[in-house]
Amino acid sequence: MNIVNMMWAGGSPYMSIHKVHRQVLSHAGADARISNWLLLGSGLYYGLGSTREWHMPQRALKGRHLWRLLRPWLRLRLRKALLEARADVVLLDGVGVARLVLPMLQQVPGVRAKVLFHGQTRLNASDVRLLCALPADRLSIAAVSQTLARSLEHDLGRPVQTLRMALDPHAFAAPLMSQARARQVLALPQGGATVLGAVGRLVESKGFEMLVEAFAMGAAGQPHVHLAIIGDGPLHANLQARINALGLNGRVHLCGHHDDLQLLYRAFDWFMVPSRSEGLGLVVQEAVMADVPVICSDLPVFREQLEEAGCYLPIDSVEAWAKAIERCDALSAAALAARQRQALAPEAAWQAFSDGSANLLRG
Repeated sequence: MNIVNMMWAGGSPYMSIHKVHRQVLSHAGADARISNWLLLGSGLYYGLGSTREWHMPQRALKGRHLWRLLRPWLRLRLRKALLEARADVVLLDGVGVARLVLPMLQQVPGVRAKVLFHGQTRLNASDVRLLCALPADRLSIAAVSQTLARSLEHDLGRPVQTLRMALDPHAFAAPLMSQARARQVLALPQGGATVLGAVGRLVESKGFEMLVEAFAMGAAGQPHVHLAIIGDGPLHANLQARINALGLNGRVHLCGHHDDLQLLYRAFDWFMVPSRSEGLGLVVQEAVMADVPVICSDLPVFREQLEEAGCYLPIDSVEAWAKAIERCDALSAAALAARQRQALAPEAAWQAFSDGSANLLRG
């Protein structure tokens, strides 16, 4: 079976999508030949098989203004390449890639399409028509959470497979760094320090600016408490300016992007996820499998993973997050981490994801 894994873009902003697609493709079977196509940018962070970078014009991909006149030419190039690759299956990264590729696949009858949704997407009427144009034996749709799958089913009126992303818990845990080593890599304080961690792109949807404000209130009388945020993005300068204005230099650490992020979770005593929206929030699973307790926004996708063991706080409530930060030292981190691991059931989740991935690719 020849599989073309077609993703919107390369580079660190898309590494979580690369990770999900890589995990799905790891269940394609020993006979699968995999090629990864990046329509924009360069740099595949996680992948199997070969990689091709197309460097297509972003405006043409989005079909804006006169740039939309280039889309037939882009589809012609892709059609030719798919025929040369003798593709049996194309795995498509969300509706953006689907808008470009699905109209072309109507002229390539031997190829089956699998569209994987990673986050909440506003589908317009033309998107619905597009995703319903191919029959079920040629097009399968999957989503990385049950919450997202139900929403898409409602909009599309056709079945959507829940493919909740999971990681092999044993393979994930084996290379984890010790707390001392992880803090050394991140240049964080050792000894008696309590470190609250957060991970993600420095963008508005992650809620990190609110988290900095809450930290300033909640940890004001606890100089041994630190906050470390791993990630980079367009809000870096704004966050650093606010950290400076609040006098939190040396206590709030913007650690930047780290390629070895998965190994570093044990640097944290607590893991904070103040997201305003998420398709899944894979970092929640990663923290739990590293035995780090999670405090997160009250989002359905987080409740789907942690159920009653979650520590959920209102979205964007500085006061609620400040109170939680203030109480961290008084709570049993180990006991909460154990309850959350039991709720997540990573071994069962990994088996369900493995079976679902194989069914998606071969169905």
